[in-house]
Amino acid sequence: MTLFTGLSAFPLTPFRDDQVDEGAFVGLIRRLATSGVDSITVLGSTGSYAYLNADERARVAQLAVEHADSTPVYVGVGALRTSQVLSNIKNAERAGASGVLLAPMTYQPLTEQDVYELFRTVAQYTDLPVIVYDNPGTTHFTFTTDLYARIAELPGVASIKIPGVPAESTQAREHVAAIRTIVPEHITIGVSGDAFAATGLSAGCDAWYSVIGGTLPAPALAITRAVQEGRVTDAWTEAQRLAPLWALFSELGGSLRVMAAIAEHLNLVLDHSLPLPIQGLSTAQRHRVIEVVNELGITE
Repeated sequence: MTLFTGLSAFPLTPFRDDQVDEGAFVGLIRRLATSGVDSITVLGSTGSYAYLNADERARVAQLAVEHADSTPVYVGVGALRTSQVLSNIKNAERAGASGVLLAPMTYQPLTEQDVYELFRTVAQYTDLPVIVYDNPGTTHFTFTTDLYARIAELPGVASIKIPGVPAESTQAREHVAAIRTIVPEHITIGVSGDAFAATGLSAGCDAWYSVIGGTLPAPALAITRAVQEGRVTDAWTEAQRLAPLWALFSELGGSLRVMAAIAEHLNLVLDHSLPLPIQGLSTAQRHRVIEVVNELGITE
């Protein structure tokens, strides 16, 4: 297995009393390291990176690498200012990260040239491989294929994390193929949006950058390995089995709150584990999540 392929698990960064819960975080990392995931990506959107200060982010990166054993660790470095991004990269380098994940964060709307210059500056600054993080739902910036192509020409760019692919398999293959034609062969394409994982992997994506993988690695690995081994029907069957979980993401305002509720229910983290002002799910919504967890037989 090469870097930036297979299943990359995105764990939560749990909080306790408005501080990073280091003990719970280390537990999540150790759990992933023994699960067989291909890589661990900390400080992604599931890791609430935008809510952590620079020192907290440096500490999270250090803990992740220290406790991941031989599993590669990628570290999210996105920030509002380029100088902050570069500082985060330096801390990721010091921690021993295997790569960095960069999302173009924005308060004022960013132009394509703004984003290109950000990645150009990063490519000149670090020798660590860079994952391009296209997540318009949180960053409110949408990459075009032309921008993919421009950024892919920069040295050090190793992977592009694309949003969910079309649900129909033929359209998904065409979508992935269109991106493949404009980026160099050495750059991997990774699908995100967990409901689209089986479709994206079957359509030719090299990696799955996974929300559920960070908390529930077993079902995520089942889908990933099935596609890698040519058992596409098995992957589709497992993805369809998990459809009630995907539905919760849409029903309850996104994956972060749902995954935090599941991690809390499984006693992987303490209750109220999200950074304020994010309140998490209501009592009624939590009961709905627990119903689905029990129906799916999720006990890990």
